[in-house]
Amino acid sequence: MEVKQVIVVRKDLNMRKGKLAAQVAHASTKVLLDRMANMYYVNDDILCNEKSLFLRRDDPWYEWLNGAFTKVVVYVEFEDAIHALANRCHFNSVPCAVITDAGRTEFHGEPTVTCIAIGPDWADKIDEITGDLPLL
Repeated sequence: MEVKQVIVVRKDLNMRKGKLAAQVAHASTKVLLDRMANMYYVNDDILCNEKSLFLRRDDPWYEWLNGAFTKVVVYVEFEDAIHALANRCHFNSVPCAVITDAGRTEFHGEPTVTCIAIGPDWADKIDEITGDLPLL
């Protein structure tokens, strides 16, 4: 079964190419980091916080991380569409991460929702949510 991640970008923001690339990278990374569990190990008097990812071989994340890291970038026209996609992901138990840029280099200092990472998950589950969106 195919596994993929889809990044949905707001086209109405007209981000510079470098900014857009950074936002897509933030989204792809954040969804992974959100999945990682905090583990605390005590060794003598040392306490450390380590992020780990525990996966079963039949988990789509396992397939994705040990495969081609398939990513597809598509777009929507407005912020409301990003939030609607996040709601659909939560309803369908598909991992997602919405990215809000701090506005330091673009967007006139205003925090701005720029994109959402959807998945990784089984392609058919993601296609139910993003299959009608155009490629960027």
